[in-house]
Amino acid sequence: VQLQASGGGLVQAGDSLRLSCAASGRTFSTYNMGWFRQAPGEEREFVAAISWRGGSTYYADSVKGRFTISRDNAKNTLYLQMGSLKLEDTAVYYCAADPRIWPKVGYKYWGQGTLVTVSS
Repeated sequence: VQLQASGGGLVQAGDSLRLSCAASGRTFSTYNMGWFRQAPGEEREFVAAISWRGGSTYYADSVKGRFTISRDNAKNTLYLQMGSLKLEDTAVYYCAADPRIWPKVGYKYWGQGTLVTVSS
């Protein structure tokens, strides 16, 4: 599967933003999906994951209650709705896919990142 993340941009603290990840291929609905991020000078970290049917979700404590992961299997698209953005949410965001991994370590397929910059 090939993944293409989009939707990043420059926003102010407290704003909302929605990221999308478009997947190619007919097997998107069989993959567990995740969002990760990497801030400047930091290691990549897990943000959120959603199971292949969308019935289970899992969040990093740092984004719980502010971010919502969802998916539309008919559109082969993964989403990350981000709210109450903070300066520390500034990072390059990546989507990832795997047919078996759950929830946050060892994803096999990765998209390119989309940059989210939160300003004060």
